[in-house]
Amino acid sequence: MNILTAKEMAAADHQSIALGVPVAELMEHAGAAVARFCLSHYAGDLFPVVLCGKGNNGGDGFVAARHLAEAGRFVRIVLLGAATDVKGEAADALVRAESHNDIELHEVADEEALKTALADAALILDAVVGTGFKPPLRGLAATARDILAATTTPVVAVDLPSGWDADSMDQKSPDAFRADAVVTFVAPKLAHIFGHLTPGKNFGPVVVANIGTPASAVASTTNLHWAGAAKSIAEFPRDINSNKGKFGHVLILGGALGKAGAPTMASLASMRTGAGLTTAAVVKDVLPTVASIAPELMLTPLAESPTGGMSLDVLAPAKLAQLLKGITVVGIGPGLGTEGTTPDFVRQFLKSVTLPLVLDADALNALAGRTQLFHDAIEAAKTLGKPRTIVLTPHPGEMARLLGITVKEVEADRINLARTFATEHGVTLVLKGWRTLIAHPDGRIAVNTTGNPSMAKGGSGDILTGIVSAMLSQYPDNVAEAVEAAVFLHGLAGDFACTAQDEHTVLATDTVAHLFRAFRFRNTDADHLTWIAGGAAR
Repeated sequence: MNILTAKEMAAADHQSIALGVPVAELMEHAGAAVARFCLSHYAGDLFPVVLCGKGNNGGDGFVAARHLAEAGRFVRIVLLGAATDVKGEAADALVRAESHNDIELHEVADEEALKTALADAALILDAVVGTGFKPPLRGLAATARDILAATTTPVVAVDLPSGWDADSMDQKSPDAFRADAVVTFVAPKLAHIFGHLTPGKNFGPVVVANIGTPASAVASTTNLHWAGAAKSIAEFPRDINSNKGKFGHVLILGGALGKAGAPTMASLASMRTGAGLTTAAVVKDVLPTVASIAPELMLTPLAESPTGGMSLDVLAPAKLAQLLKGITVVGIGPGLGTEGTTPDFVRQFLKSVTLPLVLDADALNALAGRTQLFHDAIEAAKTLGKPRTIVLTPHPGEMARLLGITVKEVEADRINLARTFATEHGVTLVLKGWRTLIAHPDGRIAVNTTGNPSMAKGGSGDILTGIVSAMLSQYPDNVAEAVEAAVFLHGLAGDFACTAQDEHTVLATDTVAHLFRAFRFRNTDADHLTWIAGGAAR
């Protein structure tokens, strides 16, 4: 699912009309979708008030009001202005709504009338302005924003919280309406993906409705898409004639002395994500600790160098071949350390091993300032006719060290930085943070919309390494989708963990415990709405 700009959404609407889909039909489907969402998620005898502007966003609101009334709700439409000022298809939608016995229309022209009209609402639909609007809000619309800010009444935004620039990539927009949920149409816009549209809530829903816009009418130039769509690769039942050999063998390589927890968590996540086999390769002294996580985990002891760190003897051809026998994916870095010969170990490992690699934590630190090694490894494989898969999963600090820049510089231009790095080095880059980016070698970027502040805990990155490694082991021919799905599942499991607990109490391993819920979750619900964000609260 592509992420659109406001201009691209407008073009899609115009192209739909050119292809024979009338505006009135699109408006009807949009309003019906909003009503379905409200009826499903705001049950009971709620009294909905639909706050409408005079344009097509208001038209969607008029249709939603009619569908709510047809479902047995008494509905009040509050129009900011006069009905005679509403034109076109929106005017037709208003006439149809007014004809329903369970709908009353309030035309308001001042603050007092607006306050009175909203005072007894149990649910408010914000249909004032939508994607085509450019801030700031003025006049009665700005007054309505301030009134809603002072209430606790649930607000469902139609298309976009009024006053929010659809092309904004800011997390916040203090000038926009608050919203407890957002129902948008056709595809998410930049603001839906990058904005925190439900201030004070980690899980406020953002859902997308298909309103009949032909797929051929939708074109995007952002080269950005939603990571959640990739989850579908993990939703097909496994072949009844399955065995562990069909789902890959993950090797988690890490675990220096005193850092047993990291490879342990990565290994657990790999097993829980469906890898057929998982082996942890760690130094001998931490082997018992890692072994205690699960009897299903296999282990390989690694020698330490006399000066500390991983012994380079492990990389001797015969020993390396034995270590990698039967392995399909290597996750390297969790708890690896940076002592002694370990950085040299990582660099030589990257040069010597042609298996798919997932690099995190200390494996990334070992390559700080040496990013040319990624490019060299990819090019060397090409000369042998064996394309390589290398996935990096840095947080902003690790990314800054890789490039020799500051974290502030990383955060200032995340999309361009991620895209440039992935294309120039031929790797898949998972740049973690608010809206984790998955940048592919071909220049495409997927944006993840799951995850929450409870995951800002030690071990979360190790869990992600295990999940990514396991997904690659099961879907080796679908690298992009496997990595995108892994990131989405990790964040979704974290969302489920947070709904079950509190964001202060969730541990990284709690995320693993909720992976089964993430796998079972379907992005599209019974109302045919696709949940871009907030799915764990559904």
